[in-house]
Amino acid sequence: MAIGDDVAELRERLRPQYALYIGGMGAPGRNFYLDVVVAYGYADAAARIQQLYLSGRKREAAALVPDKLLEQTSLIGPAPYVKERIAAYRESGVTILIADPVGSDARRDLEQIRNWL
Repeated sequence: MAIGDDVAELRERLRPQYALYIGGMGAPGRNFYLDVVVAYGYADAAARIQQLYLSGRKREAAALVPDKLLEQTSLIGPAPYVKERIAAYRESGVTILIADPVGSDARRDLEQIRNWL
C-alpha cells in the first residue's frame, strides 16, 4: 500500500517482494503464493519468476512480475483511487484490511487509511 501520484515508481518497490513470494517461498510444486498467482491467470510468468529466483537471478525475476498483477493486488495510487478501492472492498464484504506500506511516508499513508476506515 502506498498513496502517491507516481504509481509506476511505487509499484516498482513491490517487485522484489513479489518475486520472493512467487519464486522463493517453498520448493517447486509446494509454493502457496505461486499457486495463487497461477490461479489469478499468470501461470507462465509465475513459472519463469520461480525458475529465475531459485537460480539466484532475483533481479531478473522481479522484473518479470506482471504490472497487471501489481495493480490487481495492491493499494497503490493517488489518494482518491486508494480511497475508492477501500470503499469497494468494504462494499464487497471485506472486514479486515492488512496494509503493508511501501511509500516514502508510511506513517502518513497508514494514518490516511485509518481516517477512511
